[in-house]
Amino acid sequence: MPSPPATAEDIRAIERLHVRAWPALETADVDGWLWRRSGGGSNRANSVSTVRFNGRDPEAALNRIEARYRARGAPARVGTYELSEPPDLPQRLAARGYRNDETTVTMMKPVAPHAIPVDVAMTDAPDDGWREVYLGAITENRRVVNARILASIPRPCAFFAGLRNGHVISTGLGVADGGFAAIECMATRAEARRQGGAQAVLAAIEAWAAAQGVRILALQAVAANAAAIALYRGAGFAPVATNRFWVKA
Repeated sequence: MPSPPATAEDIRAIERLHVRAWPALETADVDGWLWRRSGGGSNRANSVSTVRFNGRDPEAALNRIEARYRARGAPARVGTYELSEPPDLPQRLAARGYRNDETTVTMMKPVAPHAIPVDVAMTDAPDDGWREVYLGAITENRRVVNARILASIPRPCAFFAGLRNGHVISTGLGVADGGFAAIECMATRAEARRQGGAQAVLAAIEAWAAAQGVRILALQAVAANAAAIALYRGAGFAPVATNRFWVKA
């Protein structure tokens, strides 16, 4: 039987959790929007989260966030998805000269309890082998910043390492909050791809999430990464939202 469709509240909860699960190094509240700045190349950690807006003048709020980024010598970046507030925010951004820099897909699946695969290690903090694989798989301009963010991941969380012959070949991170859990930091050594490491890590995160009382597991993947999206679909995840990161031209 197919799983029930995601509700708007589910999608909002998932978006809020992804903001919490990968905390920016510097934040500020701007009329309910969350201004974020970390440096490096991460869009999420360097853009405004727009899950909620409680101001009266979006244009004035955009002026304030742009001023904050200018003060840091950084381009203004804003993240939107289907439930961003206010609903016409993408049109406002386009009118101000923003362009869509990257698109990601939010995917989710209902959690089913099972045992953690025997070839996956779970730890409370990333060890050297985990860091080597994950940090080695991302761009150089993200490594220093992401290493700092890893030290501030909120709990409950757990780090997962897919193993082959005692060596880490795949990584993942699970962060739970109530009935939801987010998957972060999925990576696999280039020479170890298509060996089942990522699938085992996904299964381990789901098993851990079930033990935390989680009912929905979610992740965000770059829309252009067809291989990753196929992997997640094969593991039972379905797309439920589209995120766009806008940068001021």
